Amino acid sequence: MPHPMRWLVPGLLLSLLLTPRASRAGLMRPVLELMRPQVEERLNRLCLDTASGVEPAVRTQLEQPCRQLARTTSRCLVEETDSSGKALAVMGELLRQELGPEGERIAKRCLARLVGLPPGSLDALPLRQVSEVLINSRR
Repeated sequence: MPHPMRWLVPGLLLSLLLTPRASRAGLMRPVLELMRPQVEERLNRLCLDTASGVEPAVRTQLEQPCRQLARTTSRCLVEETDSSGKALAVMGELLRQELGPEGERIAKRCLARLVGLPPGSLDALPLRQVSEVLINSRR
């Protein structure tokens, strides 16, 4: 018998498509929360990969800050995605196990918020470049 979780995401996506837009807010939040650990791990890897050119001792020192940044950003990503109306686009990206254009845009909005910048101020930069700037500013 197939695992019940196998049908959770397709069922939620179908119900979201059949639900009037005005009442969709919050429907995808439980699924986004289930997927948040994967996003957190990807962001943590991106942060550490960016630091891969530094000395091993420095990279070791960056493990905890990268983990904290990834955790905070993934939580923000869930909140922003849930409130943005882009949940289907981001869910599609996450189901493909990637952080695509919508997910990156929302992640950059979260990073901007975390460092006190206006929400759209990082939109023109690639996420990797944003993470490099943040890592270099912490050295």
